[in-house]
Amino acid sequence: MKILVVDDHALVREGLCQVLKGLDEQVQVLEAPHCARAFELAALHPDLDLVLLDYHLPDMNGLDALAIFGDKHPELPIVMLSGSVNPRIMRQVMAKGAAGFVTKAGISNDLLSVLRLVLAGDVYLPPELLAAPGIHPAQDLNTENNTPLLTPRQEEVLYLLLDGRSNKDISQTLHLSDETTKNHVTAVLRCFGVRTRIQAVIAAGYHGYTKSAPLA
Repeated sequence: MKILVVDDHALVREGLCQVLKGLDEQVQVLEAPHCARAFELAALHPDLDLVLLDYHLPDMNGLDALAIFGDKHPELPIVMLSGSVNPRIMRQVMAKGAAGFVTKAGISNDLLSVLRLVLAGDVYLPPELLAAPGIHPAQDLNTENNTPLLTPRQEEVLYLLLDGRSNKDISQTLHLSDETTKNHVTAVLRCFGVRTRIQAVIAAGYHGYTKSAPLA
């Protein structure tokens, strides 16, 4: 397992390195003090499993960093760390494609629970966001009120995305070529008006799609 930690405070990075051993004693943790270095490391390590990204960084806002990660590494799950518990910031972060939002006021066991959930392919919505009146995590996504029209094959692909399956897994399950799977995933993202798989999962839930639907 390989995880990238992006935070401008060395003590925070060192602390997270110790906490992440709770996931796997053999976890490899890469450290970046700013976004520029984070993007370099992500390009050098295409086998990254997860990114822990601080919201406040010296060279870039966390939302802008999410957009760049989404463009360059759309399958890479990003969990945002922040000292803020503002539901509107949380909503913006989730709408930009984060797989989760965790406040720094939490305890290490809670963080590990969130990371296990995200590594299993799920999206973690913080309780502060779900409890906020009038705020829906998909509200900022570029989606229509009507459910997008997907072909039967695209729906099969979507349900596998909801289950956290990689493109390779989808290809094997549906007996498709890698290129065909990639085209279907791209079409699903386009139908929901989003740019990343995480955004598609959130938008699909907003439109009533649930996990583990049987394949036709």
